[in-house]
Amino acid sequence: MLTKTTFKAAWWLKNSHLQTIYPALLRNAPNPPDYRRERLTTPDHDFIDVDYCGTGSQPLIMLIHGLTGSSQSVYIKGLQSALLKHGFRSAALNFRGCSGSSNNKARCYHSGETEDIDFLYQTLRQREPETPLGVAGFSLGGNVVLKWLGEQGDQLKLFAAVAVSVPLLLDICATKLDSGFAKCYRGNLLKALKTYMRVKLQHLENIGQSQEALKIKELGDLSAIDSFWQYDDRVVAKLHGFNDVHDYYRRSSSRQYLKSISVPTLLIQSVDDPFMTKEVLPDPNEISPYVHLELTQHGGHVGFISGLIPFKPEYWLEQRIPEFLMGYTLRV
Repeated sequence: MLTKTTFKAAWWLKNSHLQTIYPALLRNAPNPPDYRRERLTTPDHDFIDVDYCGTGSQPLIMLIHGLTGSSQSVYIKGLQSALLKHGFRSAALNFRGCSGSSNNKARCYHSGETEDIDFLYQTLRQREPETPLGVAGFSLGGNVVLKWLGEQGDQLKLFAAVAVSVPLLLDICATKLDSGFAKCYRGNLLKALKTYMRVKLQHLENIGQSQEALKIKELGDLSAIDSFWQYDDRVVAKLHGFNDVHDYYRRSSSRQYLKSISVPTLLIQSVDDPFMTKEVLPDPNEISPYVHLELTQHGGHVGFISGLIPFKPEYWLEQRIPEFLMGYTLRV
């Protein structure tokens, strides 16, 4: 269902690129209090690092970051602090190799990889079977969340979910990043991904994982790659069992899973998101009755900055997400 939005972009930051870039470059997110890290061993004998905020028995929200991000991304740290003020604990998942430590396998993370979020969910649910549990994901992490919710259907014991700035159709989004100013985002993201792969290869060689290191060496020289179509074909598809980039995008795009979601879910999308076009937005008949689609005219990509006074931004997501979650915890 379509939900009327309360978001009003700051008059001094209405441009989609300014909305996107401002928090990334100029925000110093508060360090959440009550903070601790746990390393979990995965079923395939690798690891993921999870950063928790808050202690006690309050409801617990899993947070899932975006491409080349981590639990230290400003939108994650800001939301953790905001959730704590509203009575929520949080568990921020770092995708493999994103916590500051390279993981011990050639496999990485990608837009359709839902095994690790499900592993975290199962771990938390085993420990706290009666705790109200929710999830919020951003960008790539939002795609992972929506795909996972759709795959699991009614098998999850979650009270609510949120997904923000989601690349619902990966092929269209990859093409959008090949044009105009969006090439700047593409360049920075690809540079970070190539560094991620280079550091991973060195790590695997250092710890004697020669077979895993070979899988990366067989990908060849990545330096000339200058589009996501190329990167996802050469790296993601080959490392994770897809036939090619088309197979990866087709199977991993989350829009096809929206109809199968049975957890109350808030999907926040900005029409002016520079990472995508209006084509990615779903029709009402593609959405489960549990999905609340909130469209804003402005907001950029994981921006959504409001506020009347220049350089005194208000981060609307940190009001809206707790508000939505609180509305459903009251029903648990």
